[in-house]
Amino acid sequence: MTLDSSSTWKRRRFIAVSPMESELAKAKLAGAREKYGRDILVFETSPASGSSANASEMEEPDDFFEFTAEDYYRILATKKEDKYLKTKKLRDAEEAARRSKITKSTIRVRFPDNHTLQAPFHSSETIQSLVDLLNKVVAHPELPFYLYTTPPKKQLKDTSQDFYSAGFIPGAIVYFAHDAPKGTRLIVC
Repeated sequence: MTLDSSSTWKRRRFIAVSPMESELAKAKLAGAREKYGRDILVFETSPASGSSANASEMEEPDDFFEFTAEDYYRILATKKEDKYLKTKKLRDAEEAARRSKITKSTIRVRFPDNHTLQAPFHSSETIQSLVDLLNKVVAHPELPFYLYTTPPKKQLKDTSQDFYSAGFIPGAIVYFAHDAPKGTRLIVC
């Protein structure tokens, strides 16, 4: 397949890694796993590219927003699944069955410097376990910080809540921010 230069597709550059470097990287990941007790990945996220900005500027035609018969039948099909009333005991049993199916949650923490930390957690672990991990891995754990999700921006204050009840199953993106008073300038070395 050939792409011309005017195409908006981006090509990924693959760098050949020597087996020695590969083994060194695996050893570092194993060391981090032993030190922190989790499989941790850290990677840099790129800022929004120009191609995605162009996609958001495109306007949809007016007929895109009209309610069609196909939309009606799709909504009706989902309503048929929920047409029977259920007792609390039956709803609780279904909730427990759903909860037992999903045991792992992948949490990504985005930092202000465009780095992302990814770590797996059990769905019954609390948000406090994420805060504890972050206290171990951040450069300056003595600086106060808070975690939030978006949209809308909602600060995670109840750290005793488990990942399942917080809605972080099967995964979530959580944002990291320093909790400094306004006007205070943070200098991170």
